[in-house]
Amino acid sequence: MTADRIPRSTWPIIVCASVLLMFAFGLRSSLGLFVAPIAETNGWGRDVLGLALAIQNLAWGVIAVLAGGLADRFGNVVVIVGGAVLYALGLWLTSGVSDIWVLHSSAGLLIGAGVAGTGFGVVLPLMAKAVSESKRQWVLGVGTAAGSMGQFLMAPLAQQFIDLFGWSGALNVMSLMALGMVLLVMPLAAKTGNPAASGTPQAGVETLRATVTLARGHLSYWLLTVGFFVCGFHVAFITVHLPGYLTDKGFDPSVAAWSIGLIGLCNIFGALGAGFLSGRMSMRLILIGIYSGRAVAITCLLVFPMSIESIIVFSCVMGFLWLATVPPTTGLVAVMFGTRYMATLYGVVFLGHQVGSFSGVYLGGWIYTTTGSYDGLWWIGVALSLVAVALHWPIREEPASAPRLQTS
Repeated sequence: MTADRIPRSTWPIIVCASVLLMFAFGLRSSLGLFVAPIAETNGWGRDVLGLALAIQNLAWGVIAVLAGGLADRFGNVVVIVGGAVLYALGLWLTSGVSDIWVLHSSAGLLIGAGVAGTGFGVVLPLMAKAVSESKRQWVLGVGTAAGSMGQFLMAPLAQQFIDLFGWSGALNVMSLMALGMVLLVMPLAAKTGNPAASGTPQAGVETLRATVTLARGHLSYWLLTVGFFVCGFHVAFITVHLPGYLTDKGFDPSVAAWSIGLIGLCNIFGALGAGFLSGRMSMRLILIGIYSGRAVAITCLLVFPMSIESIIVFSCVMGFLWLATVPPTTGLVAVMFGTRYMATLYGVVFLGHQVGSFSGVYLGGWIYTTTGSYDGLWWIGVALSLVAVALHWPIREEPASAPRLQTS
């Protein structure tokens, strides 16, 4: 893949969408660093913060379905602007939080809605539609890698903000950064049209309804959706609770920040690699390999003595496998149903991911508060990896009009 094979007019979409994803996922991935200071300031247990961030993940998933439908009907740009405003508002309200209901509304509902409007479910379909089919998997890998670059850059930066301004001031700075995402949408507005303007509105509604009906009866689509639950469980649990897990083991908070950042850095290569491979080999087998690798990585973290070196190795391995699931997962949705209503259909798959995220974050806080340890959740993560391998094995990579399952 070389730059001269992509039309010059398409590059503003790729660049602006990628930077937007850097901010959207970089800001969110840093919130685990705020769990301990917010809990200490307000005298809350980690289960309280865990529930708020679990609500965030669930709201993200539920609203992503609505955001995808709105993007397919009225255009991605409108949804992204609304998401950026809600994102900024949620961070700003969280910066002065002292009541649990405000925490759940801001860090939970509002930030969840903001990420839904600025995240993969809305931005990746925009990128996929901007290029030819032969370049689709590559651009999905680029977008996913951009989100990871944001995580790599923002997690250590957020820790610096906390050290300089306190956790409240750091969230105010991050709120301004979220609002700045609106500026990134401007170049996209001139390059993307309103889907509702093409064809008759009723015809568009009927086509969407027919596509959703087809998806509802397609078993491979539902296996993909349930399997993505496991990805959400792993990613959200580690993002939110790894910092606390490492500090409990006696490591400095900066180690946790750099661990999250290192995961993001390595996932740049993992996501690009997954995007590259997804255009050349079975996407089902790629997903099976990713979940198998996660089971091995988590087991090694728990079994071997913990040190700076082992944390670095774990962070690098998990980074390569982190969001490498996204290009093959979105690619399978496109193979099954095409790209016209990809935002809506991927939104449903992503809801499964976010139900898993809710479970991982909430159970992490609850089990820690109950037992004083995260070990039980880590082992559940290993077991779920094996379940994901079993779920992806029978998925068939073909259009939804032929929904037979593989038998080998």
